[in-house]
Amino acid sequence: MKKITVLLLLQASLSFSQTTDEQMLKEIYKSALTDSKCYSWLDDLSNKIGSRLSGSVGAEKAVLYTKKELETLGLDKVYLQEVMVPKWVRGEKEIAYLIHGKKKVSFPICALGMSVATPKDGLTANVIEVKSLEELKALGSEKVKGKIIFFNRPMNPEFVETFHAYGSCVDQRSSGAREAGELGASGVIVRSMNLRLDDFPHTGSTNYKDIALDKRIPAAAISTNGAEALSKLLKENPNAKLFFKQSCKQFDDVLSYNVVGEITGKEFPNKIMVVGGHLDSWDLGDGSHDDGAGCVQSMAVLEMFKKLNYKPKNTIRAVLFMNEENGVKGGLKYEELSNKNSENHIFALESDSGGFTPRGFSIDADNTNFDKISNWKSLFEPYLIHIFRKGHTGVDIGPLKSDKIVKVGLQPDSQRYFDYHHAANDTFDAVNKRELELGAASMAALMYLFDQYGLQ
Repeated sequence: MKKITVLLLLQASLSFSQTTDEQMLKEIYKSALTDSKCYSWLDDLSNKIGSRLSGSVGAEKAVLYTKKELETLGLDKVYLQEVMVPKWVRGEKEIAYLIHGKKKVSFPICALGMSVATPKDGLTANVIEVKSLEELKALGSEKVKGKIIFFNRPMNPEFVETFHAYGSCVDQRSSGAREAGELGASGVIVRSMNLRLDDFPHTGSTNYKDIALDKRIPAAAISTNGAEALSKLLKENPNAKLFFKQSCKQFDDVLSYNVVGEITGKEFPNKIMVVGGHLDSWDLGDGSHDDGAGCVQSMAVLEMFKKLNYKPKNTIRAVLFMNEENGVKGGLKYEELSNKNSENHIFALESDSGGFTPRGFSIDADNTNFDKISNWKSLFEPYLIHIFRKGHTGVDIGPLKSDKIVKVGLQPDSQRYFDYHHAANDTFDAVNKRELELGAASMAALMYLFDQYGLQ
């Protein structure tokens, strides 16, 4: 009889916990959808400040703005972390055209981030179209020398997971200029990382690694429509010459900041849970999806906890990282300071996949903790969150290490993300208010559950 009584009490306790959690998630989603400032914060970041490339005036303004807004939430701590970041400036609008017989056919291009400039009067050369780095290497330096290499491998539409499609072809953007330059090419044009056909060239970093500055060749992205047209014209006239001109410039690193807001844990103040996104953006649009959305969602997690009077067991810290796009200096500095201060991080959640409808989470954890988080799936089903899988979580939380830590990435619906990624149309009007708020609520809900039940 005594065993039966204990079992009934245990079942009642578990039932009460489930009911409590369901009610808390309901309050979190209600708060996000009716009383959150995240959409208005994004409006300010996008329309009052604009693009926020590391080292720019926009980035400086974003640091001051988000620090001020976090201070209005009544947090226990709000502070800045100094970090030295690259300063790269695009310069004048880029120009490109193909000299096709007596005609000049123009194309939309933009310099790739960290690229060097063309000569002052531009660069003109014959073009070789390739689909891969392997195809480039097979040509050899004799055929490549002095030519402009046109990388024209599209994102594979067969992949339902668009980040898989992106990952399968982004090497031509990140490594194309370096590999072509080593073979003696004079410049590189790369098809934009975008699944749809449009006229927006998409930037993103190119990486020269340790190649001497005077040996680096200019690299630009061409829009998907432009890539299609250029490929067709080159088939008609393989000897046509391409002209392009860009005036970008790299300066010395400058001082910037990670922005940090914190609620101190009532039971385990030395156990830290991080939620964050990157405050910098590329310079073509205003970075609303990449990654203004992730920043304001992270701020909203703290906002909701304060408004709901939730006092976390562990310290919960929102971090707005600087310089994810062209260096990851903010994430590296955060980890460096964490080590220096002997901080113990038990959980990190990043949002850097756009402000679209949340679908679930990608999780980096051992099997025990993965199973534990997966067991919360039923709590999220009323909110149409159904993906709980192991996978990549985020670039900025990537360097973060502790004795034992669980890392998670918010997974929104990805089908539209690369329509805007790194392009001039990544603007506030492309973000849906409810989708943004649902993402913030999903992040807060997972933070709450992990705070309650912790590591295994």
